[in-house]
Amino acid sequence: MGVEKGFGHERYEFGYQNIVDNVGLLDDETISDLNQVIVGFGHGVFKKKETEALYCKTDSFVAKSNVHFPTDYNLLWNCARKSLDMAGKFLKKYPEIQGWRKIRNWYSETRSQMRAVGKVCASGGRGGKEQRVRDAVGMYLSKARALKDKLERSREDLPTGDIVDVLLHLELDRYMELLDKHIDLLERRLIKGEQIPHEEKMFSIFEDYTEWITKGKLHPNVELGNRLAITTDQYNLIVDYRIMDHRGDSDIVKELAGDMTSRFRIRSWSFDKGFWHKDNKAFLKTCVEKVVMPKKGKCNKEEQAEEGHRSFRLLRNKHSVVESTINELEYRGLDRCPDRGYGHFKRYIGLAVAAYNLRKIGQELIAIQRERQEIDNLYKAAA
Repeated sequence: MGVEKGFGHERYEFGYQNIVDNVGLLDDETISDLNQVIVGFGHGVFKKKETEALYCKTDSFVAKSNVHFPTDYNLLWNCARKSLDMAGKFLKKYPEIQGWRKIRNWYSETRSQMRAVGKVCASGGRGGKEQRVRDAVGMYLSKARALKDKLERSREDLPTGDIVDVLLHLELDRYMELLDKHIDLLERRLIKGEQIPHEEKMFSIFEDYTEWITKGKLHPNVELGNRLAITTDQYNLIVDYRIMDHRGDSDIVKELAGDMTSRFRIRSWSFDKGFWHKDNKAFLKTCVEKVVMPKKGKCNKEEQAEEGHRSFRLLRNKHSVVESTINELEYRGLDRCPDRGYGHFKRYIGLAVAAYNLRKIGQELIAIQRERQEIDNLYKAAA
């Protein structure tokens, strides 16, 4: 922030908004580098010897994005609403544009049709529900297609006087394309009864990086966000974190191992079964002394002997410590990212990890200070 501190410099207190504005300028790479500086400082506090090796543990969880639960009909409403918003911005800037006198009516009628579909889909009934759903969806689709046709007819009449108008046109084209896509998806699923392939689905038109993640848990059975892998050491510092971005646990092991072994000397490294693959384990054994990676499925005799060994079982039992780290991160704000946009999502995660590490280091420094104070008090009492 360009403010020096120390002898001869005047004390300066930053306001909350000043801090928020400056933190908002940081990018993901800068925060990642900052975390490495924090971890290096933390090891200087915790380690008794500088060359002491690390005992690492890696696990993953879902960092949720700021989205509502997606359905085809409410995503279609989002597309229609944002298309109307773009048209409304043109009308506000150029009141002389004709043909949009009833824009408020387009909002209310489209929203009413969306709510009618939701109500019919959620309701029960002894018979005829499928037909009621088709009727409600048919009316909703008719309104959405009418809106799409009107937007296409009016698009040529919207001015392009400056760069702001060009950007509004680009946004309008994007939302109209999504509107067309979700009209097709809603018709195929609820009118024609098709099973939509997973790769064609969208879970948010705003946070388009959002994944539908099912980890086989009873609660929650579905999570919307991105997988985040964290690696901790024996001092409970997070020495590495990475967003997995449509990859599974086993897909990141080699990349993770290459980065970690280039920065640290690792004595042991534990994972859960989700990270297991024979190539991953073979690769890790070339650079880590003790690898704890339980096999998925049935083990052969050699693998049974390895996983039954006392050292393997001890390290596997200690792996659960990383679960408490994940729980603390979620409890302190990383359960759901309130920021919008993928860049802000990554920055929020990096800042959460930095805050966690600083807190752990601060707790240790306070403990060291108290211990020294107690020793000084004992010396004074003895004197």
